[in-house]
Amino acid sequence: MKKLLWIIFAFFAIGVGLYPTLFIFQDMSQGLLGSKSEALRAGIWNTAFYLHIFLGGVSLLTGWSQFSSRLRKARLNLHRTLGKIYVAAVFISGLAGLYIAFFAEGGLVAKFGFGFLAAGWLTTTSLAFWTIRSRKIEEHQRWMIRSYALTFAAVTLRIYLPIFDIFTDMQFLESYRIIAWLCWVPNLTLAEWYIRDKLSLKSAVV
Repeated sequence: MKKLLWIIFAFFAIGVGLYPTLFIFQDMSQGLLGSKSEALRAGIWNTAFYLHIFLGGVSLLTGWSQFSSRLRKARLNLHRTLGKIYVAAVFISGLAGLYIAFFAEGGLVAKFGFGFLAAGWLTTTSLAFWTIRSRKIEEHQRWMIRSYALTFAAVTLRIYLPIFDIFTDMQFLESYRIIAWLCWVPNLTLAEWYIRDKLSLKSAVV
């Protein structure tokens, strides 16, 4: 079961991590981009949007491997390099995400939802980086779990969107307000449960 969950986890992380490449090979203007004005798409928002999605994809692709104990033991330098790429990608993508959150569809509820997500992402990743620089390994692991739980919001967002569309009668903006919070709050809650229940128990045994 543990191996199956790991495969599913990696599948979604890699699949959604590669999703931004569609913007290179396909016309995606009918989606989220199509809801924005031409003036907005021609300005800073457009640059921030592409920085956010592409580097968010990089963070998904590099971050999942950080939880592989086999990789850490066998290829420590690779683990460290991927970690540095992850942190850099999150910082740029997170700042861009914080900016575009002010223009999110769905009013203040959605803006605050995505804004808090971006702020939390930047904070948890900064603390993960600071703790490993301070050689506080266990604290680093805990903050990395929190950070990647927020990174994984990119996955859960794309899962919830079609679910709400197919199984509810809500209008898009109504469901989008909910998903702006639903895509990351349960992720972070589950991460906290794992840290407190599993990692704390492991530390106590050691």
